[in-house]
Amino acid sequence: MVNNLSEEALELDTIKHFEELGYSSMDCYGEVFGDDATLGRQTSSDVVLVPKLRQALEIINPKLPIEAINSAIYEITKDRHVLNPVLANKEVYQLLRNGVKVCFKDNNGIDTEDVVKVIDWNIPENNDFFITRQFKITGEMYKCRADLVVFINGLPLVFIELKASHKRLFNAYKDNITHYLKEIPQVFWHNAFIIVSNGSKSKIGTITSTWEHYTDWKKINSEGEEGIISLDTVIKGTCDRTKLLDLIENFILFKEAKGGTVKLIAKNHQFIGVNNAIESVKDKDSKDGKLGVFWHTQGSGKSFSMVFFTQKVLRKIKGNWTFLIVTDREDLDYQIYKNFVSVGAVTEENVQAENRSHLKQLLSEDHRNIFTMIQKFGTDEKGQEYEKLSDRDDIIVITDEAHRSQYNILAMNMRKALPNASFIAFTGTPLMRGDEKTKDVFGDYVSRYTFKQSIEDKATVPLYYECRTPDLQIINDNLQEDIQKIIDEADLDEQQEEKFAKEYVNM
Repeated sequence: MVNNLSEEALELDTIKHFEELGYSSMDCYGEVFGDDATLGRQTSSDVVLVPKLRQALEIINPKLPIEAINSAIYEITKDRHVLNPVLANKEVYQLLRNGVKVCFKDNNGIDTEDVVKVIDWNIPENNDFFITRQFKITGEMYKCRADLVVFINGLPLVFIELKASHKRLFNAYKDNITHYLKEIPQVFWHNAFIIVSNGSKSKIGTITSTWEHYTDWKKINSEGEEGIISLDTVIKGTCDRTKLLDLIENFILFKEAKGGTVKLIAKNHQFIGVNNAIESVKDKDSKDGKLGVFWHTQGSGKSFSMVFFTQKVLRKIKGNWTFLIVTDREDLDYQIYKNFVSVGAVTEENVQAENRSHLKQLLSEDHRNIFTMIQKFGTDEKGQEYEKLSDRDDIIVITDEAHRSQYNILAMNMRKALPNASFIAFTGTPLMRGDEKTKDVFGDYVSRYTFKQSIEDKATVPLYYECRTPDLQIINDNLQEDIQKIIDEADLDEQQEEKFAKEYVNM
């Protein structure tokens, strides 16, 4: 993007970029409404381009009768003012993602149920990609003109607010987006995400994002790229037709929180990283069960990356998949399970292993997600051989913080129980040089998002270390005798005493 552009020049320049990506476009400043409507809108309060929607539905659903198409259009475009805006958005999103269930009479007059697909997620060419400039929208009190609106099949899915390059980006959110959300809510019922930009700086967010949760989109295709903050990068990284369909279909979540429903969209590093992991799953037969290490530093949304990963595998890769999510601490087990539940990724009850026998039961059944601590792979007796629980090759084991507990007898038991499973490690800790154990178990990195990158993206607060030598003083004159007494009472065997001495003699 060129610097020092006026808002109008920036709009025109942005339109050109979308046209290069295969979008058709229109300047709507002189749009006509009513019977001879330019875009088929009866009034400027309508936000769906029904002629484009109808044409797309007929192309995507060639075997369904007009009655079914009409029912789907009614359901997609009906008034949702009585709903909370985010709940209206969630309701429409489910229709877009999963299709619209409709009832109609077939050629024999028999009542029939079917699903009308709204978007062809797999073949971009079957959809209509369209961008408008100066799109007029009338609310209950105000008339507004949106800078740019991106439509797929006549539905306003991306809202773009631009400011002249010399103006603060924050003002696009504070002065415009918050006003539009309040005054013309109907254009956001269908919205997937929002872009704000002044040409040199750009951010994306959702209808529930506060300003601090609008994020940069620095990279287009891979983690190895140099990160660039610009409108050009955001457009190519999120609105390329294939990427846009992927982002909308597989990287949006609605989280139920104390303050209400929150809409989440993947950050740049999550989008690229999860897609790297997806490619690893597609190639799992050549990887000997080692899908790789997904290292995203703490605070970067690792547990939600797990959700994006599992949901996309279930939706896009053929198979009867089961995900076993393994931690080594009770609080982590609960936290990850809670996150999965809060976004609706877990629909079954009682899939959090309560004990060893319950874990065995879960693994012998057909579940999409199972949550456990690795300690539950223990045996009742020391030295007991762990039994094989499943021969399935469509089980993916996701381990959290893999470095701590994946090389001991419990980990060996897990692999004996699931000899044909694939393993991927999600961790906030980088592999150390020469850390062959982790590579032997999981393979090499499948994605990396470092602490330095996280700080630059303001996803993590910087840590500062001050080197000091603490002043310590032993005030218990009988410390050594007390320690020995504790060791004696622990009733350690000879091997355990030797291990204890080696590990703790210096301490």
